[in-house]
Amino acid sequence: MRRALLIALAAVGLMAAEPAAAPDRPLPDARQEARARALFADIRCVVCQHESIADSPAGIAGDMRRLVREEIAEGHSDAAIREDLVRRYGDFVLFQPPVRPGTWLLWFGPLTLLLLAGVGLIFAGRRRRPEVTALSADEERRLAELMQDQAVCPDPDASSPNDGHQGGPTIQP
Repeated sequence: MRRALLIALAAVGLMAAEPAAAPDRPLPDARQEARARALFADIRCVVCQHESIADSPAGIAGDMRRLVREEIAEGHSDAAIREDLVRRYGDFVLFQPPVRPGTWLLWFGPLTLLLLAGVGLIFAGRRRRPEVTALSADEERRLAELMQDQAVCPDPDASSPNDGHQGGPTIQP
């Protein structure tokens, strides 16, 4: 019973996996194939997201490569092919999306955050430190009284900087 359950779970897992991409068929014209490969490097795989469709093993990347080759064979320009992919998948499909209001966050967001952090550091550095004022004569007198009182006494385990040793308890015989 357990064995049949494990086999069934393995079969379901294998069916859920994405099918392998069909093998690429290069264009017969070497110049067209070079154009296609240049475009592949500029187009992001929508599954992998960090790889171009040239490097991605995903099935949809293979479909996108096939689509680009078909459009090149039909005589479309590189700009028209990019526009078609953006229409289908959005600006995200391009590694360098166009600069327009919808993509300003992508283009200018990191620079804006860096500038805001710099401004924040400048203001933090210029923040005024409280000035230390000298004690008044009355405060000096009161401090001297407190120091003479037995309520405030030096720590017996503390060493003086003039003792000649580096701190720690002094052992008396």
